[in-house]
Amino acid sequence: MENNNVIYGINGPVVTVKQADCFEMMEMVHVGEQNLVGEVIGITDDFTTIQVYEETTGLKPGDPVRGTGAPMNVLLGPGIIDNIFDGIERPLKAIEEQSGAFINRGATVSSLDENKLWNVTMKVKVGDRLEGGQIYATLPETPIIEHRLMVHPELSGIVTKVMPDGDYKLFDTVVVIKDDEGAEHNLTLCQKWPIRTSRPVKNRLTSSVPLITGQRVIDTLFPIAKGGTAAIPGGFGTGKTMTQHQLAKWCDADIIIYVGCGERGNEMSQVLEEFSELIDPKSQRPMTDRTVLIANTSNMPVAAREASIYTGITLGEYYRDMGYHVAMMADSTSRWAEALREISGRLEEMPAEEGFPAYLPSRLAEFYERGGRADVLSGGEGSVTLIGAVSPQGSDFSEPVTQNTKRFTRCFWALDKSLAYSRHYPAINWMQSYSEYFNDLDPWFKENLGEDFVEYRNRISALLQEESSLMEIVKLIGSDVLPDDQKLVIETARVIRVGFLQQNAFHADDTFVPLEKQKLMMKTILHLYKKAKEIVAKEIPLSKVLNLGLFDKLTKMKYDIPNSKPEMFDDYIKEIDEKLASLLK
Repeated sequence: MENNNVIYGINGPVVTVKQADCFEMMEMVHVGEQNLVGEVIGITDDFTTIQVYEETTGLKPGDPVRGTGAPMNVLLGPGIIDNIFDGIERPLKAIEEQSGAFINRGATVSSLDENKLWNVTMKVKVGDRLEGGQIYATLPETPIIEHRLMVHPELSGIVTKVMPDGDYKLFDTVVVIKDDEGAEHNLTLCQKWPIRTSRPVKNRLTSSVPLITGQRVIDTLFPIAKGGTAAIPGGFGTGKTMTQHQLAKWCDADIIIYVGCGERGNEMSQVLEEFSELIDPKSQRPMTDRTVLIANTSNMPVAAREASIYTGITLGEYYRDMGYHVAMMADSTSRWAEALREISGRLEEMPAEEGFPAYLPSRLAEFYERGGRADVLSGGEGSVTLIGAVSPQGSDFSEPVTQNTKRFTRCFWALDKSLAYSRHYPAINWMQSYSEYFNDLDPWFKENLGEDFVEYRNRISALLQEESSLMEIVKLIGSDVLPDDQKLVIETARVIRVGFLQQNAFHADDTFVPLEKQKLMMKTILHLYKKAKEIVAKEIPLSKVLNLGLFDKLTKMKYDIPNSKPEMFDDYIKEIDEKLASLLK
């Protein structure tokens, strides 16, 4: 029966089969003599429609199509971390050894190394009852990540056999359990999971703990929670990829999953080189020991680009279920939406706004909905934080991908061309960006950094807002007409912009700034503003205050005060008091 299924028509990555009644929706299939990987995306009485995740050049009508009886899935087990996969979890290093620099079509390499021995420690004994998601063994995957082997979420039963601790391969049975029907199941070091189905959790938690990134504009003005969702929209050259690199390097997640979705090949190779040389600040080990890379560059087949996002989030959920905090960077969701648009066009579906398919919003919602912080089945808590870059053409934030992403994310870090071109990085525009996590996170900030942290942030934001409205007047009639107290606002806002919001990724102390130092920097700037305001109120000209050089000194304090010496801020405050007091004399 199966071998009668042959290709009827081919349109780019979309293949149709005539009168095949043995396929199921979303089933994974093998197409042609080379067994190209595909997925069933449409079934009617007459035709079955398949999208192929590889280049379809050379396929012809009459070539066979074989079903697998299972949905599109990924293999989950030890060996994922420190690996580089393509969009459908094929390991690029292993394929390179097999076929050289270019991936051959139909390349069949196991996603994970089947011959590597892992040192397994058993955590259960005969007679124990295991529920879905519970941990039955552990092994060191990398020097800093312990891999916890969990029962498949849909399985439970009594342990009937446990192997001794020792070295095992990926598919070796280490535990046997008997379910309630009396059937026995062998538990190995791996399991499979369909990429379009989210993995279950015990219950979802509110996002009340911040993801600390060490980037001042994010941590202070627009914080994101662990398990939160954020969008980084920006035109070409505004620094989306670099901002995501900074977050991947410095945020306090346990595991980073970086999905290069339709990005340029040279950018992905830069990520690979950088991450292999970087040292993780927490463990002093190479960064790759806690990073998974999914590379689906712009010249790879377009359908696999659509799958790469789901592959990435499934890997993220797997490590979340072990009790880790995962941060996933998707760079960029616009290229993913373009893949949807291209396939939708081939399927001759009715286009919606700008040619994107009508189901673009629901696909984006499906993706961002899979982030979150939760009590996991293995006990403990884990989270997946989703940070998606958006590349609107011509920096136009009103286009559909940006607008729909805005609906489903609670953090919006808008990158600004003019800031990027004036070398202000990260080029996050403080007037267009926002975070909806303040109510959830403020209790944490107050508890860990004191009540005044939130107060300082609000005052800094108010000064930036005030400067923005004053600059409208300045543009019209110049700054000379402003009274001194308003000129002081503009001067203070300049210190906030240059000395606080602008950050140097290549400076040892400035690339990552602890929250305590961020708070003291705000305190010092606001102290200067308050004292200078008192001086100006006594009708001493602002020019005299500026001549003291205090404002310029504060713009450089991010470099002059090492992260390890917060006590130096007291000297700055003392100096401000002394110099301003001398004006009153």
